[in-house]
Amino acid sequence: MKNYTITVNGNVYDVVVEEGATSGAAAPVAAPKAAPKAAPKAAPKASAGAGSIKVEAGAAGKVFKIEAGVGTAVKKGDAVVIIEAMKMEIPVVAPEDGTVASIDCAVGDAVEAGACLATLN
Repeated sequence: MKNYTITVNGNVYDVVVEEGATSGAAAPVAAPKAAPKAAPKAAPKASAGAGSIKVEAGAAGKVFKIEAGVGTAVKKGDAVVIIEAMKMEIPVVAPEDGTVASIDCAVGDAVEAGACLATLN
């Protein structure tokens, strides 16, 4: 038997696959339903609230992409995170020049308007 971790639409599943012994080909085995576990974080994350400047979501949605990682220098107006809402990609931009101190979200996270997604120094 082999254990695999599979991600489907942001949900992570642990599955077990059993190999067939007679023909050398893998025999299909009905695996028990696996409960989804928390998806791993997509970006390196410093301690929450590490910076003094908050980068906040302007609308509720789902984190689509992280544009800038911890330690990246950004200018005012540069996209730090992209959220998706109503099939639109909405950039969440740096409110001023700085360096990304923390990323407080992961791709696939649902966020509310005003949620702190990152901090800058």
